[in-house]
Amino acid sequence: MNLENGNVAVKIEEGIARITFSHPKSNSLPSDLLKKMTNNFAQLGKNDDVKVIILKSEGTGAFCAGASFDELESIDNFETGKEFFMGFARLIMAMIKCPKFIIARVHGKAVGGGVGLISAVDYAIAVKNVSVRLSEFALGIGPFVVAPAIERKIGMNAFSSMTIDTEWRDSDWGLMNGLFSKVVNSTEELNSSVDSLAKNLAAHSLESISLLKKMFWTETEGWNELLEQRAEISGKLVLSDFTINAIKKFKGRG
Repeated sequence: MNLENGNVAVKIEEGIARITFSHPKSNSLPSDLLKKMTNNFAQLGKNDDVKVIILKSEGTGAFCAGASFDELESIDNFETGKEFFMGFARLIMAMIKCPKFIIARVHGKAVGGGVGLISAVDYAIAVKNVSVRLSEFALGIGPFVVAPAIERKIGMNAFSSMTIDTEWRDSDWGLMNGLFSKVVNSTEELNSSVDSLAKNLAAHSLESISLLKKMFWTETEGWNELLEQRAEISGKLVLSDFTINAIKKFKGRG
C-alpha cells in the first residue's frame, strides 16, 4: 500500500521479518515513518520468532531520498528541528541495538539519511545501478546525525570526501569502501541474494546471532548522547537563512 503520506509494512515468515517502507516522494522519510520504523525494529528485536530482518523500500526507483524536504521546510523553531533529527537518531539506535541481523536490499538512489540507514544495517546487498550521495552540506546542514554510523562503516576519509564534495558515488565505490557487502547485476539477482542469505541466517542459533550482533556494534554505547548532540546541531542549522533558501531552491520555489 502506497499512501500519500507514506507507509511501513511488516511481514514475518519462517523466522524472517520484512520491513518495507514507502513514500511517493522517492521513499523519503518524514517523522511519522521514522517513528513507525523505530517501533518496528524495537518490537521485532523482542520477537523470538524472528532471527533476521530484511529492510527494503517499495518500487524500482530510489531506495531512500533521506529526510522529507516538506517537513524540513516546515520547521520554524529549534525544538521542532531537534525532534525531527532525533527521529533519525532513534531509528539508527533501534537498528544497531536490535539483537537480530538486519539485511538491506538496496536499489536506485540513496541520499543523506538513506545512506545512514544502509550504514546501520549488518549486511547490505545492492544492485549495480545504485548510487549514493550525502547532500546535507550543500543545504547548509551537514550529515551530523548519520555521521557516526556512516563513518564506522566506510571510514573517515571516504565519509569526509562524500560530505565535502556531495557528489554521487556508484555501487562499485560503495562495495570498495564497505558500504555494501555485495553488489549484484539485476533486480532478480538482488531478490535471490537477499532471500538466500536471510533463509541461511534464519537457520542459525538465535543466541549466537544476538551475541554476534552485540560484538559487531561494540563501542557504540555512548551513541545515545552523541546522536542527541548531533540532532541539536542540525536543529539549529536548519533554521538558518542559508538552509531555508537552499531548501526552497531545491524544491524549485527559490
